[in-house]
Amino acid sequence: MAHPLSRIVDQLKREPSRTGSIVITVFGDAIVPRGGSVWLGTLLEFFAGLDIDSGVVRTAMSRLAADGWLTREKVGRNSFYRLAAKGRQTFEAATRHIYDPPPSGWTGWFELLLISNGEDRDAAREALGNAGFGSPLPGVWVAPSGVAVPEEAESAIRLEVSAEDDAGRRLLSASWPLERIADAYLEFMKMFAPLRRAIGRGSGLSDADAFTARVLLIHSYRRVVLRDPLLPDGLLPADWPGRAARELCGEIYRALLVPSEQWLDRHGTNEKGPLPAARKVLERRFGVAH
Repeated sequence: MAHPLSRIVDQLKREPSRTGSIVITVFGDAIVPRGGSVWLGTLLEFFAGLDIDSGVVRTAMSRLAADGWLTREKVGRNSFYRLAAKGRQTFEAATRHIYDPPPSGWTGWFELLLISNGEDRDAAREALGNAGFGSPLPGVWVAPSGVAVPEEAESAIRLEVSAEDDAGRRLLSASWPLERIADAYLEFMKMFAPLRRAIGRGSGLSDADAFTARVLLIHSYRRVVLRDPLLPDGLLPADWPGRAARELCGEIYRALLVPSEQWLDRHGTNEKGPLPAARKVLERRFGVAH
């Protein structure tokens, strides 16, 4: 029987190309904690393990640079990439959403933002969506009170509304597709639960396979969790699958962290040589300690 990681990679190959999205996952999860810059050759070696052609990777890198996500530095014939300002800002918010514990406590209030039809409306909409706001009506955005409002939406009219009555619950259901998010969490767990069982049985993964599994784990998890507003427990069903999905993701991540970092120790390179050791930030991810 094929190893669960092989089935995960096969599933990835059946989907539309997500090479650019995986590149961003690699940077945010693995390269930023190690100084932020990486040689293109390191990325090509990783993607070769997924049987993704170097030309596809180079095209994805060029598009990400053209779209303002990455910057490139040439040293001789070698290219080195790092997240641009746009990429850093977006991933800093995403990093908290992915790795930090969900919010605790519930004040009973929501922040309601009214966005005008000005020139910066599209930028505000994108930033609000990335920050976890939902939109029940055009120009109206909502999130639990206390969620940080991105600077792109600082000019919005801000109100506070109660969500403890039936009208508040209707606001929730209109603002976020919670049923679709729940289904996506269940699909994530269906895909990765066999990998957790294999790791628990001592099924050996090489350092390269551990890095591949780690990247695909976070790539798949972030596609779901970034659509999840991470509402307080008091607003969620008792059987909300987001809790179990986070536990599963954290358990696998902890098991993969050491061998995957060992692969980066040997293969990760920037313009100065081997990648520096990871920052302490890794110790806080999903409660990781090593």
